[in-house]
Amino acid sequence: QVQLAESGGGLVQAGGSLRLSCAASGRPFSSYAVGWFRQAPGKEREFVAAIGSRGGITYSYDSVKGRFTISRDNAKNTVYLQMNSLKPEDTAIYYCAADRAYSPQTMGAIGLRGKYDAWGQGTQVTVSS
Repeated sequence: QVQLAESGGGLVQAGGSLRLSCAASGRPFSSYAVGWFRQAPGKEREFVAAIGSRGGITYSYDSVKGRFTISRDNAKNTVYLQMNSLKPEDTAIYYCAADRAYSPQTMGAIGLRGKYDAWGQGTQVTVSS
């Protein structure tokens, strides 16, 4: 199976930027759709963005305005989440998940109701005010 590992989190002031990475190993990555999810303190995990095996993209309602950008580099087996204009409400543990069957649109629609092939362990993002 594929294994995922997130990195790139940290502490940043409001208005700053972070670039998260989701690196895959174990098997070829190009056939997987990959989604980013986050879990804020005291809240349930929620969908953020997803990118399909052929580059299709779906964003959550909160990120659709363009603060976050998801991309992938299959040669590096990595999916990225560029986060700009960060707000304190973005503070959360960010997780990536991969699946060979779902489209990014389906990931956005079903969120945590989906059965994903793999999850990473998460990376902490903290945005100070």
